[in-house]
Amino acid sequence: MLKLLLTHPLMVGLDIDSPETTHLRRHIIQEKQFLRRIYIEWYTSLAYTLPKGDKPILELGSGAGFLKEVIPNLITSEVLPTRHVTTILDGLHLPFADNQLRAIVMTDVLHHIPQPVQFLHEAMRCVEQGGVIAMIEPWVTTWSTLIYQNIHHEPFRPESKTWEFPSTGPLSGANGALPWIMFVRDREQFQHEFPDWHMMTIKPMMPFRYLVSGGVSMRSLMPSWSFEIWHWLENQLEPYMHHWAMFALIVLRKV
Repeated sequence: MLKLLLTHPLMVGLDIDSPETTHLRRHIIQEKQFLRRIYIEWYTSLAYTLPKGDKPILELGSGAGFLKEVIPNLITSEVLPTRHVTTILDGLHLPFADNQLRAIVMTDVLHHIPQPVQFLHEAMRCVEQGGVIAMIEPWVTTWSTLIYQNIHHEPFRPESKTWEFPSTGPLSGANGALPWIMFVRDREQFQHEFPDWHMMTIKPMMPFRYLVSGGVSMRSLMPSWSFEIWHWLENQLEPYMHHWAMFALIVLRKV
């Protein structure tokens, strides 16, 4: 009942895996100023991680976002036939030559990839030495687990024994805890499997602002003018993000 009351009116009854849902989410991000400011902050953080160079940068899962406003020469992509993107592709089979890309960037995408090992090997092939994968992903903390498992619509399973999960659909299939599982809980396994992916950055962040913005699926819980108040509150909790964070900035560098 609580989920139904909080659901954004445009999202009620929609098929998450439909391209039309992605189009509506794009509209919601642009319409909700609180949420748009969060995305600008995320995109600025991603842009800051990029190495210098002339080779192209690929974004996975671009359909609902606007990262190209921050990184103008970006190759945007989506797994679904979606407007506003450069190309339609599957992250497990990237249509690029070896060492062709300077970076791969993505926002809330890795935890939707049902075979992350295959993706990371494919990314390793396509990204040049010194290049990066930079991403914003859900994160596992005491607070986030409470929220994701009781309010959020996506599966969130920190206890999962494997990195893979059933592919029920490109967006409905997920494990929101996957990035934490791979890069923290199973870090030794990750480093053994991918010795050439160096973990440059893991920065847990943002315990409240995305939640109170309503995200792309829920109604706004706070007015846009309160953004700076919530930002200030989160800054005070910076030393305790390992308990409170709902997201993390993660950067892997190819060595």
